Amino acid sequence: MFVACLLLGAGARLPRAAADAIATGTAFAVVAMLGVLLADVHSGRSVTWLGGYRPDGTRSLGTVLTADTLNTALALLAAFLTACALLYSWRYFEAVDARFHTMMLLFLAGMLGFLFTGDLFTMFVFFELMGGVAYALTGYRVEEADSVQGALNFGVVNSLGAYFSLMGIGALYARTGQLGLAQIGVALGGRPADLLVAGAFVLVCTGLLVKAAAVPFHFWLADAHAVAPTPVCVLFSGIMVELGAYGVLRVYRVAFGGVLDPAVFTRLLLVLGVVTAVLGAILCFTQRHLKRLLAYSTIAHMGLFLCGLAAQSGAATAGFLVSVAGHAGAKGALFLLVGVLKDRYGNVDEDQLYGRAKGFRLEGALFTAAGLVLCGLPPFGVAFGKAVAEHASEEAGQSWLLALFVVVPTVVGASVLRAGLRVYFGLGSPPRDEDADEKTTGGGEEPETPQRIHRIPGGMLAAVLLVLASSAAVSFAGGIAGRAGTQEADRAGYLHDTLPVLPAGEAESVHVAWTASGLLAGFGTVVLAMALTALALWRPGLFQALERPVRVLHRVHSGHLGDYVAWLLAGVTLLGFLVHV
Repeated sequence: MFVACLLLGAGARLPRAAADAIATGTAFAVVAMLGVLLADVHSGRSVTWLGGYRPDGTRSLGTVLTADTLNTALALLAAFLTACALLYSWRYFEAVDARFHTMMLLFLAGMLGFLFTGDLFTMFVFFELMGGVAYALTGYRVEEADSVQGALNFGVVNSLGAYFSLMGIGALYARTGQLGLAQIGVALGGRPADLLVAGAFVLVCTGLLVKAAAVPFHFWLADAHAVAPTPVCVLFSGIMVELGAYGVLRVYRVAFGGVLDPAVFTRLLLVLGVVTAVLGAILCFTQRHLKRLLAYSTIAHMGLFLCGLAAQSGAATAGFLVSVAGHAGAKGALFLLVGVLKDRYGNVDEDQLYGRAKGFRLEGALFTAAGLVLCGLPPFGVAFGKAVAEHASEEAGQSWLLALFVVVPTVVGASVLRAGLRVYFGLGSPPRDEDADEKTTGGGEEPETPQRIHRIPGGMLAAVLLVLASSAAVSFAGGIAGRAGTQEADRAGYLHDTLPVLPAGEAESVHVAWTASGLLAGFGTVVLAMALTALALWRPGLFQALERPVRVLHRVHSGHLGDYVAWLLAGVTLLGFLVHV
């Protein structure tokens, strides 16, 4: 935040190259520092009370920062994606001063604060900092009506969700007199969850699930991704929405884990996760606007993340961490490559770009590789995380989820592969003229670079390679993921580290590794995705029967703010039913 303020103060007086170098260097320095912290917390949590206001027994007026393997690893991912996004952005916009760099660093600061704080109200403060900067980044091109509309939808829906969370925090403070997660957990423990406690949980989770783009809180996401600058989309899909799921997990585990029935939390995650995964996959497969296609694939994967967490075990948390990191690498590469297409052709429409990028085989190979990674190609991180999550679900008696873990990545992967093979290699049936009246085609986009590019610049290519390589590196992080799962499952240990007067806990160590079934499922998913891709390319008529129901789904995603608010209120009602039934 200090560097962000310096950049903002310097303003237009600072040369563009200097702003690029300072912002990118700062982000990579944060990556290095978080790498050191990750090694340090492997042996145990690091707890810091700001201002020295340490707890008196189980109560405290101070704010605590808690670093463990899970939140530190996610923070490292956030910093890495920010650094790559800034690297990609060098000489990116037609006219830009240090405001863009300032907002990117403030966005990173908001994410880090949200991850490390152990205080519910401070989480809300950083949640709002993260959100406010995200709204501004989405509407960065204020001269474009679509950008303003996308930012407005994003801002209003997420702000309403935040208001619900604030009401829940107020209810918890009225009941417990505390704002720390650990202190709230102790105060609520040992008594059944009454209507106020259950209602507070629903309200707090509402804002987090809006950020996580869980159905029916998801409507803002595609609108925001369609208009946000491409480097910003990397952060939105790669880490921001996943932080919503992290927040739900951390708030439940620490604050409500001793009072709310685990079966209730499992039911909530499964219902939301299944609906989110299925709807996201369907909308992804039926999109031709490439940025919206990738946005809906993020929604589909968020559904899978929620389903995986429903097992409520250390292995489930480990699978979540690996899946998020692997997904971020693949999705980040795809968004950056779509950004190159936009800057070259002023277009992100799959049909209108058909065969136009045939001469750019390296980009085509990278796009195809990222698509294969996204659908679960071993040994990349997405496949590893999926295998761990499948095993955790099976151990929790949720074997039926295995079908979902195959079908959804198959559909999402086929959607991406279809788009890449059509755009970069001209494969499949030529586009049909009758599709031209679709509302969200992605044609007529304004490039984000000063001039339309031909060959991909070195900085952009380096960013693509870095994020894609990170998805491969994640497959070697089984030890880190296992340690994250062990610490997250140890609720008593978290309470003891925060409030030393409480007894220490001891959780069973979590070990994650590849299994034969996980490898087979990964390769099987890739084969199915390739088969579905072939059908979509050369037998598109097979899917005509789905056009009418899919048209209804697209009509529901109207872009009208009033509709989105109505769905948010319906979602709050659904959460209340799932928790209180």
